[in-house]
Amino acid sequence: MEKVVVLTGAGISAESGISTFRDSNGLWEQYPVEEVASIDGWHRNPQLVQSFYNERRKKMMEASPNEGHRQLVRLEQYYDVSIITQNVDNLHERAGSKNIIHLHGELTKACSERNSNYVVDIDGWEIKHGTLAPDGSLLRPFIVWFGEAVPMIEPAIDLCEQADYFVVVGTSLNVYPAAGLINYVPPAAKCYLVDPKEVHVARKITTVAEKAGTGLKKVVDELIALANAEKE
Repeated sequence: MEKVVVLTGAGISAESGISTFRDSNGLWEQYPVEEVASIDGWHRNPQLVQSFYNERRKKMMEASPNEGHRQLVRLEQYYDVSIITQNVDNLHERAGSKNIIHLHGELTKACSERNSNYVVDIDGWEIKHGTLAPDGSLLRPFIVWFGEAVPMIEPAIDLCEQADYFVVVGTSLNVYPAAGLINYVPPAAKCYLVDPKEVHVARKITTVAEKAGTGLKKVVDELIALANAEKE
């Protein structure tokens, strides 16, 4: 079975009503990055950071997967599909996708501020300020903040190197190291880009200038047609 690797960004979750960070009127206009998405911000004001991610978690739980998420699940009937997501929500999981790498962490989890490898699942949307991890340190959001290492980038690179097809959806390819993953996709692999905005990519790519839901349906329809043609 051929392998499809999908890189998803904020654009796919935006159709479920989850606010993006970088767009006009996005979250970064409301909250300074250095205050809520950096380890220094956490040390300065952990209560503010905890509240910010509690609100993100609450919004996530109120949202539902959209057509873009469902189209990727549909593709699993025909291909070995792996999703690499820059999003911290769980909409891919709730839609039914099976193989997902979260590059930037997960809202549904928390970790010790002393040891990010000590991870616990969160029951509900709120981590109360001052909640301690079992090791006695503060329990912090399980999020990769700016300036921190991205532990899952190596497994993501390994997947990209195996891709027969590579699909980019809902991301500007401006955030590294995720934006560099396309450089690891084999030259023979066919690549697709789904985004209503212009995105510059330094390789041959089929562009679908639409939102995730409608654009992914076109890509998935084409990939399924190719899979069926190979069976004949």
